[in-house]
Amino acid sequence: MGIARLVLAGLAVLTTVAMAVIGGLSLTGSLGPDPRRPAPFAAVTTPFAASPFAERVPTILVRCPRQRCPTVFLRVTGGDVLLNREMAKDEQVRFFDPKIDVVLADSAAVRVEVNGAPRAPGEPGERQEFTAVRG
Repeated sequence: MGIARLVLAGLAVLTTVAMAVIGGLSLTGSLGPDPRRPAPFAAVTTPFAASPFAERVPTILVRCPRQRCPTVFLRVTGGDVLLNREMAKDEQVRFFDPKIDVVLADSAAVRVEVNGAPRAPGEPGERQEFTAVRG
């Protein structure tokens, strides 16, 4: 009877350890990036089109020329948030979605291009909201 209890206790410990490992792996997998949506840094690199010299023009391109740029909010219209944070010096982001809602906390702090055309910056401290439509 003593050996049977040791075997059962060993199986219980082994099962508990296995459940802890499976739970830990599931948790780390759920905390990682969503595999259906590329990470924001992946949007910075642009794949080449059919010609090696042609580059796709993004719907929106935002650059930060200053040491720190106030909050930039980009969202697919009616959908996912693409960016909602301050940007660092020389950082840039590009997105290719058909319609993107844009909110700039300080429109003079960042440089914005919509479909490859530069957008005029606002006054220092001026908040701007607009929708960039793929054209």
